[in-house]
Amino acid sequence: MMNNNTLWSLRLGFSNQQSQTIASLGLQKFLEKSFQAKYDSQIPTFLDESPKSYTELREIRQKIKSDPDAAKEMLKKEVQVSNEMKAWWIEKMMANEFPLQEKMTCFWHNHFVSTYQKVKVNYWIFQHNQLLRENAFGNFKELTKKVLKSNAMVRYLDNVDNRKDKLNENLSRELLELFTLGIGNYTESDIKNGAKALAGLGIGENEAQYRPIFEDNDTITYLGKIGKFKVDDLVDIIFEQKNIPYFITEKILKWFIYDNPSAELVTYYGDYFKKMNFEIKPLLMKIFTEEFTKKTAGSKIKNPLEYSLQLISELHIELENPKILVLFLREQGMDLFNQPNVKGWIGGNSWLTSQVYLQRNNVADLFCSGRTINRKMFKAEEKDNEILFQKTNIKLDWNKKGNNKQIIEELKNRLLFETDDNTQKDFEKILKYDFDATTEGSENAVLRLFNAMVKTPEYQLI
Repeated sequence: MMNNNTLWSLRLGFSNQQSQTIASLGLQKFLEKSFQAKYDSQIPTFLDESPKSYTELREIRQKIKSDPDAAKEMLKKEVQVSNEMKAWWIEKMMANEFPLQEKMTCFWHNHFVSTYQKVKVNYWIFQHNQLLRENAFGNFKELTKKVLKSNAMVRYLDNVDNRKDKLNENLSRELLELFTLGIGNYTESDIKNGAKALAGLGIGENEAQYRPIFEDNDTITYLGKIGKFKVDDLVDIIFEQKNIPYFITEKILKWFIYDNPSAELVTYYGDYFKKMNFEIKPLLMKIFTEEFTKKTAGSKIKNPLEYSLQLISELHIELENPKILVLFLREQGMDLFNQPNVKGWIGGNSWLTSQVYLQRNNVADLFCSGRTINRKMFKAEEKDNEILFQKTNIKLDWNKKGNNKQIIEELKNRLLFETDDNTQKDFEKILKYDFDATTEGSENAVLRLFNAMVKTPEYQLI
């Protein structure tokens, strides 16, 4: 049975690295330190030449308007910048002493979806990502207001095309359906009237702003309230609805612990969330400390980040360039900054199709043999040979004084939430009863055992 501190290190981050810290600090103190974690607010250097403001963007577009080659070159360059940004974020996830901050940022990233593919301005995507990081443990209501006023979101959900007498309902619809209440808790009339209130909210210099010429100042009825409303008013009204706490609470439970949380659990934590006035920190503290005491291992399929970063951590792989992971995540269906649609990654069984499982096993083979992702596995768009054929040193921690059963048990406690008798026998065939840690091939034998364990269905779960 997997060690509970190891299990929660995986759930509150992306690997086993924090297991000892949780054990020594206790979960509550570990969470408090996670909530206080600092983050870098500096703009990364890879964005130096990307347009930062609406004015800069307009100037660049004006220059390349009549030059198709320059336009093509700029697009190519910005795609490379987007890949740099993915690698930058993966490095943050791996380096953060308390990675819950990045895991929560990733949760919001998949809740308030806004993709580079659609927005096409890297700096706005970076701003959006930083906004989610700054408010990762803050207030859900306030974060919703801020996200709606980001340039990335008004561009992504076409509110730039939402004007008086020519309404675009996309942002209004997703605000209710995917960001706050969920289907069944509003009417089509609420969507139409919400779009009126949002009409004219478009790109601003640094954040979205209303343009009076496109605004609609009609009196509307929205979720039973009558008045002349703007973006913040809509959010205030939504957060008065009785079903508001449950939709997001269910998503949080799914992201961290259960692919299928019970309705009772969702209601229980949702009620508490409302009582806490939609403050994320106390909600997470309550969920994690209470679920920590239950036997819940194996209730969620690992997403590709959790799968790959745990492998890298276990084998002490030092990635010279995290772009190899960018490639793997994309092939696994978890392309950062580029979810397939506004609903985001759906998680659960979608992370374990036969193709995804095969790719995971191939990657495990490569990592365990001291290699990383290569061109044979994926047809890469990039031609970065040094990335695709990277060699790496690996080092697996295991008890050099243990016998075969002790070493099997040690690895099982780190990697697998459960094993049956047949699987145990398979492991004992790899690491036999006469195993001797002092012999030359002992390291390779334990690596073969590790490789077998990470290919089991049980390793795919946390």
